[in-house]
Amino acid sequence: MSKVVTFNRTGGPEVLEVIDVEVPAPAAGEVQIRVHAIGLNRAEIMYRNGQYVIEPEFPARLGYEASGVVQAVGEHVEGFVNGDRVSVIPSFMFNEYGMYHPENLSFEEAAASWMMYVTAFGALVEYGNLQAGQNVVIRAASSSVGLAAIQIANMLGARPIALTRTSEKRDMLLKA
Repeated sequence: MSKVVTFNRTGGPEVLEVIDVEVPAPAAGEVQIRVHAIGLNRAEIMYRNGQYVIEPEFPARLGYEASGVVQAVGEHVEGFVNGDRVSVIPSFMFNEYGMYHPENLSFEEAAASWMMYVTAFGALVEYGNLQAGQNVVIRAASSSVGLAAIQIANMLGARPIALTRTSEKRDMLLKA
């Protein structure tokens, strides 16, 4: 049996329940992972409160970011084998995941790093078409998404212009 966090109505943490579930074998095209670490983020709180981009369908589950090791592989799966280190990445649906876990990250780092990078990459690259040599103003630059945006802009050869509300965060942002 595995433990799952679920809820049957929107609201605060009091709506959460931890239940035991029998985990089925992976279906065709799926892998099953043994989770070693999870990431918690604002999207899950918003989802639980009924304030996310999608409405929960009850009973609803939480779990948007994780890392672990493949423990079973369904039919027609290519590129994954038992023992592979993987990360679950967030998307706009709570049921679509799958990505290799970079070997240079711990399980904890891998579980907690995807949301900010997916958010920043989507805004800068997919929607904003950020290119080398362009300037990009990054508000709330000291947030996790802001720091990811700085790194992505630097990687692309763009010039990030970081904004923050306090001078204490200035040195940290200059290093980033």
